[in-house]
Amino acid sequence: MIVETKVGNFELIKDHKEAFNLEQFEEKYVDVAFDRYVYLVGDVAAGILRIKGFSQDPKGTNGYKKIPDYLNESCNRNCAYFILKRTKENLKQNEELSDIIEQGSEKNE
Repeated sequence: MIVETKVGNFELIKDHKEAFNLEQFEEKYVDVAFDRYVYLVGDVAAGILRIKGFSQDPKGTNGYKKIPDYLNESCNRNCAYFILKRTKENLKQNEELSDIIEQGSEKNE
């Protein structure tokens, strides 16, 4: 299922216990922190949403293959959670934006 948000489109891969709430997600999303990640995991405990980003590189420190470990080790047992993956269109826009930012920072040096 594709989810349209203010920060781009995502594929909702998993919505355990109907954890995904668009309004909460958009309130918690911080572009500086999460724009670089392809996968976002949100978990809800005591009514509070926490978001963590994971990269496309499966072997990286925050690679998407670490998502099960994160859910088992850092989240409350059997908590409500969701997993989002950026759409390809959204990824392309982020790459273009990163290139523009890098070019701008090189000019300032």
